[in-house]
Amino acid sequence: MIEFKDVCFSYEEGTEFIKNVNFIINPGEFVSVLGGNGSGKTTLARLMNGLLLPNAGEIVVDGLSTSKEENSLEILQKVGMIFQDPTRQLVASTVEDELAFGPENLGIDPQEIRRRIDWSLRALNIEELRYKEPHYLSGGQTQRVAIASVLVMYPQYMIMDEPTAMLDPQGRENVLEAIDFLRRELGIAIIYVTHHMEEVLHGDRVLVIDKGQLAFDGSVKELFARSELVKRANLELPQIIKLIELLNKKGYSLTYCDDWKILAENISQSLSERA
Repeated sequence: MIEFKDVCFSYEEGTEFIKNVNFIINPGEFVSVLGGNGSGKTTLARLMNGLLLPNAGEIVVDGLSTSKEENSLEILQKVGMIFQDPTRQLVASTVEDELAFGPENLGIDPQEIRRRIDWSLRALNIEELRYKEPHYLSGGQTQRVAIASVLVMYPQYMIMDEPTAMLDPQGRENVLEAIDFLRRELGIAIIYVTHHMEEVLHGDRVLVIDKGQLAFDGSVKELFARSELVKRANLELPQIIKLIELLNKKGYSLTYCDDWKILAENISQSLSERA
């Protein structure tokens, strides 16, 4: 598990930015991290794999403290990170070379590297991109290559810092499908940093960060029932939840369910029955 124990963090200016945060992320979970601009959610994500170190408290990844330098390499293998702009983490001239970069630096046997590359390309359905130049790919393709470059390291946890922010709707859907595969088929825990409330519907647990503090830790359903918290954290309810609230005010009896596709079908059916 990833465990935060009374974690505090401040930048060089000395102003405390993360304040006494406590939570646990278990293997295989899909945890969304929400918060408005400047709330501290990206800082929180970078603390999880040791890119930043706490000024107080402790962060433990599978029993390894991020504050101990001797643990840093093992933690970086366990906890992969995908950035908002995937071009920031792509360094090679072809997709195949990009995927080989991390394992080669760990001294992994070339045959094993080849096997991992083949597997990760198949897993993300991008085999046709093997010999392409990363910087000539579409946004959605580039993001999936970035995910594959982390996947070859066999992480147990994958942090994604607003990975769909720069994508069109189709690109966003492709990346979300890839993320769902990582969790469902491979059992990788997903820590998904976003400000798109619709994307929270794909997960099952939410952390809300507000002014550096943990304002909420619970299920998606519980969050949507607390509209005052959503507003206070400078967030907006997903359009589909707003629609449910509006229809219920007009006499419908719709309830939230965890599967957003079933939710949409229920709304459509209710409207058809009333028509």
